[in-house]
Amino acid sequence: MSGICQPTHDWFADLLATGLIVGLFISYAPQHFRIINKGSSEGFSPWFLLLGSTSAASGMLNMIVMQWGVIRCCRVYSAGDCLETIAGVLQVISQWFLFTVILALYMIYYPPSLKYATVAVDAHDSRPTQFLKTNIKTDEWRLSIILSWVTLIHIIFITFVTFFLLLTHPIDPSGEIRSRQLSIWATFLGVTSGILAAMQYAPQLAHTYRHKVVGALSIPMMLIQTPGGFIMVLSIALRPGTNWTSWIQFLVAAVMQACLLVMCIFWKFRQQRLHIDDFGHPLPNADEPPSPNMVRGPEQDVPVQEAVEDAVEGSILETPVTEADERTSLLNKSTTEKRGWWSRLVGR
Repeated sequence: MSGICQPTHDWFADLLATGLIVGLFISYAPQHFRIINKGSSEGFSPWFLLLGSTSAASGMLNMIVMQWGVIRCCRVYSAGDCLETIAGVLQVISQWFLFTVILALYMIYYPPSLKYATVAVDAHDSRPTQFLKTNIKTDEWRLSIILSWVTLIHIIFITFVTFFLLLTHPIDPSGEIRSRQLSIWATFLGVTSGILAAMQYAPQLAHTYRHKVVGALSIPMMLIQTPGGFIMVLSIALRPGTNWTSWIQFLVAAVMQACLLVMCIFWKFRQQRLHIDDFGHPLPNADEPPSPNMVRGPEQDVPVQEAVEDAVEGSILETPVTEADERTSLLNKSTTEKRGWWSRLVGR
């Protein structure tokens, strides 16, 4: 084995791979932090997460199959040579892991208010309509649960098939696949990964376009990942034993993510113009007009109730107290004037 396994040193490919692995963790950190910090995963399409996770898993296992011979040489390599050799595999494993974490956070931080359906109950009297929470799952929450199970079953199935074929069919340390079954399986994984990557962004693009807000999507993450996706294509293409099936999904994903990034930037400007946040909620604005229950006057923003009390108290205190005799009119003139002012205030 030691005579067959000869490590190759390519400083450019190694530097590229190292930078991409570090960049992946840096690029996904804003998205993970955003979901945790907001306490909500609202804005994600469950189909986007399913297709992204299954696409990343297929791409990861395609890379493992294509470089299995090189991976086996780690038994005779030093730790440094082993890491250098399998850097391409570590890239796609990191990509799969970090994206799958988003799916896990999506399920953990799914808004409780959107998990179960509500029923409107009419009281048939002056009381307003009440909304009662039921134990019936909403369609999107039910779909999210189903797709999460599909993602788990998919990764278990393709991992089992991949390692079953790898352990029962020989591969040269150079990376050449001798088994026809393994070659077909590797091509299947690569092609399905590319198709799933193309399909992945369609529901998210539709979801984001329909809601017209950014939601929980992280623009900083996409700003880093979009150019990084094209660099990853180059990095994987430079690895020994790889072919177009190993990098096609990353090319497709980079193009589609660029489209999503442009849309999110457009919606971000729209949100600022409409004074709403990323979830469509109104932003507090100091320039808003006063609320209807405030009176504008010398003392700004005085509550109506306080203004009424002051007016009543002023009417009583300002009325002069005089002794009444038979010549005194029943309604004092000043009282009449005060009452006229009071009537105008309360609209009577």
